[in-house]
Amino acid sequence: MKTISERYFLEVKSIFLLAYPIILGQVGIMLMGFADTVQVGRMNVGAVQAIAAAADANGIWINITIIGYICLQVVSPLISKAQAGNNEPECGQLLRANIRAALIMAITCSFLVWLASENMAILKQPIEIRGLTKEYLNIIIISTLPSFLFTAIKSFTDGLEKTFVGMFVTFSALILNVFLNHCFINGIWFFPKWGLYGAGIATLISRIYMAVAIAWYVFRNPIFKQYLLKNINQTRQTMISLTQKILKLGIPAGFQGFFEIAAFYGAVVMMGWISIHHKAAHQVSIGFASLTYMAATGISAAGGIRVGAAVGERNRTEIFRSGTAALLLVIIWMSFCGISMVLGKELLVNFVIKDTKVVVLAVQLMVIGGFFQLVDGIQSVSLGILRGISDVNIPTFITLIAYWVVGLPMCYYLGFVLDMKHIGVWIGLTVGLTISAILLSWRFYNKIKRIELL
Repeated sequence: MKTISERYFLEVKSIFLLAYPIILGQVGIMLMGFADTVQVGRMNVGAVQAIAAAADANGIWINITIIGYICLQVVSPLISKAQAGNNEPECGQLLRANIRAALIMAITCSFLVWLASENMAILKQPIEIRGLTKEYLNIIIISTLPSFLFTAIKSFTDGLEKTFVGMFVTFSALILNVFLNHCFINGIWFFPKWGLYGAGIATLISRIYMAVAIAWYVFRNPIFKQYLLKNINQTRQTMISLTQKILKLGIPAGFQGFFEIAAFYGAVVMMGWISIHHKAAHQVSIGFASLTYMAATGISAAGGIRVGAAVGERNRTEIFRSGTAALLLVIIWMSFCGISMVLGKELLVNFVIKDTKVVVLAVQLMVIGGFFQLVDGIQSVSLGILRGISDVNIPTFITLIAYWVVGLPMCYYLGFVLDMKHIGVWIGLTVGLTISAILLSWRFYNKIKRIELL
């Protein structure tokens, strides 16, 4: 008979084996944006302006599209639950419904991003980068639909614990993106020299490739055939009902991500109020923090899938064990990352940009970033395992309070009222993350005591 520690070790191992392809895939997606920063940052002319413009454009885009991304990802635990209950036809139905949800969310989010691009003056950012920001943003708006379609199909393969599929597609797209960046930014061979605009074109092409590649793999591969056969009882009303279910669960979950990402973008805006160098330093430092955070979101997704499977098996003990194992794994990983960021801050920052003023500021931020890694990971995984038990409404309210009622006002108070500038802004972010981590993890353990397993 296995001891409790052995069971937890096996569960941590299971989550890791499920999570690492998701983690690598998430890192691959993040590296596309990071590659843009590095390759644009090494331009001989206008590097600081281009990085600051990319920070604005990517900030606006991800702030809005994160709602769609997370909305589509809630399908993974639902598919895991259906598979655990031996309901294979429902897995295929959820995939088709999620593709429909992706189309709805892509149209909605693209319109909102375009609306934001037409009203960027409200943010009062440095005037010398506004035109460059809008030009870049208008290109990546087009990539929203293929990016959402990729996410919708990837959620299906992740839910079936075939997490390597998204990983391979993402890394092949990363290689394509880096190559196209080099060509379009610098004007290699017959390619035009478009600078930051070229980086946007490269991103668009790479995201189209991702959607086509994963769709071709899933719909032509025999291993998925049993899930994709249409059930004779499947009706148009079934599809409408499942699509509504995805949106009902997914949109509140999407706003959880929005509240956090918007808080971080609020920090980008505040940095622009200080100076363009502070804004560039924030972009460089948050790039490293975001890379490690991608691993946390991978563990979060894997934890949600394992919790969803336990719900499908109606096993309360396994729900507790899977959630706890996911939290233990992220605590170990983010502690390692935080220490590494603090110890290697100068080396990491100098790898990205050479501007002396930006380097000094970014190194200071890396120290704080090293500390908030831990709480950021805990709150991310807590959200994931809560989605595994389909708990989205109260967690959404918690994130609203943590980031917008506490975090952002704290950023402004410390940064501008107490004149702590960039240091104060990042301390405010850390406070918001800490509150979120505490309340969300408490919510999970309190909820599973009362959850009905039907």
